[in-house]
Amino acid sequence: MSTLSIKPYFPFCRVRMTRQSVSRIGDLAWIVAEPDARFHPVCHACGIPANGIHSTTRRTLQDLNMGAATVLINCKYRKVHCPHCQGIRVEDLDFFHPYQRVTKRLARYIHDLCKVLTVAEVADHFDLDWKTVKNIDKAFLEEKFGTTDYDNLQILAVDEIAIQKGHRYMTVVLDYQTGRMVWLGKDRKAETLNSFFQGMSQQQKQTLEAIAMDMWDPYIKAVRDQVPHVKIVFDCFHVVQSFNRVIDKVRVSEHKKAEQSQQAVYKGTRYLLLTNKHNIRNPKARAHLKRLLELNETISTVMILKDELKRIWRYRRRGWAQKCLDQWCTLARTVDYPAVHKFADMLERRADGILNHCDFPIHTSKLEGVNNKIKVIKRKAYGFHDDRYFSLKVIQAFSYN
Repeated sequence: MSTLSIKPYFPFCRVRMTRQSVSRIGDLAWIVAEPDARFHPVCHACGIPANGIHSTTRRTLQDLNMGAATVLINCKYRKVHCPHCQGIRVEDLDFFHPYQRVTKRLARYIHDLCKVLTVAEVADHFDLDWKTVKNIDKAFLEEKFGTTDYDNLQILAVDEIAIQKGHRYMTVVLDYQTGRMVWLGKDRKAETLNSFFQGMSQQQKQTLEAIAMDMWDPYIKAVRDQVPHVKIVFDCFHVVQSFNRVIDKVRVSEHKKAEQSQQAVYKGTRYLLLTNKHNIRNPKARAHLKRLLELNETISTVMILKDELKRIWRYRRRGWAQKCLDQWCTLARTVDYPAVHKFADMLERRADGILNHCDFPIHTSKLEGVNNKIKVIKRKAYGFHDDRYFSLKVIQAFSYN
């Protein structure tokens, strides 16, 4: 008598396997299961024993593959009267969720594969619909990362990332000290960041000390409204990036005013003016930039302003940083361009956020690296239609447990 048995491969305590069959070529295994009569049926929602059977039905579930064979379990289950839920509920047979067509262990395996493969690849591997795979993975992510962890936050970095063309953004909040992704929210409005802070208790808000960000007015408004005691720190990268746009306006204007014989010098200089000098390796490009600066005094002045602007972030004493900022604004106003004057006015209005760098020498460069990894996640999946799922996948990618 043969002692071979498939039961050890199906250790589901509330059901018993009654029949099996395998296709002729061995690519499909069909298992029939029924509730074990030794166990009293319980409600899947509350776990309370049922006080009666309403009806019985069957469902086909996909299980983990066995070798090259796809395993399907045709399971009989009962709908029961639950005294606690006061209604008819599906009984809990433990090995599958009543509203899924796969077993729990297959769902766990799908979730594990989704950490390294795309949803489409996992769906193709198991011959499932990609929406089914996404919903399974999303359910596990909601269980683990669905609630924002606000504990032990002291210094944050806030930035936005473009998720689609057409100015669609998400706001990203990072724990600056640990590199942990704390939260993502749709859009880059004040209301977006408000919703992040509103999830915090007053005690958690009081532990915050500083936030690194760019000079985006909605973010500034949200921080001042929700956590006015927190110091806002504007990092050098974003301020210089904003001034680069001013330099480009000056370049375009000077090009238009230049004589016909000199206009060739202006062509192809946009990249040269916006790039840091030490990053220009090509000797011809360096010579081209030198000719332009010798030719045009205004452009030469704004390039000097760009270099001097970076010096403000080198100081660690507020008094010296304030003096450097005042000198910069004075020099900027000698340039006869409204855009340069407007930028100097803006720096004076935002002086506190610039000088706070002396107390908290933080920046958003960590977030720039994070944003690059987020773009890889987005590109790998050819985009995400579900913003919530995308947020959870990003938080998962930066979790360390």
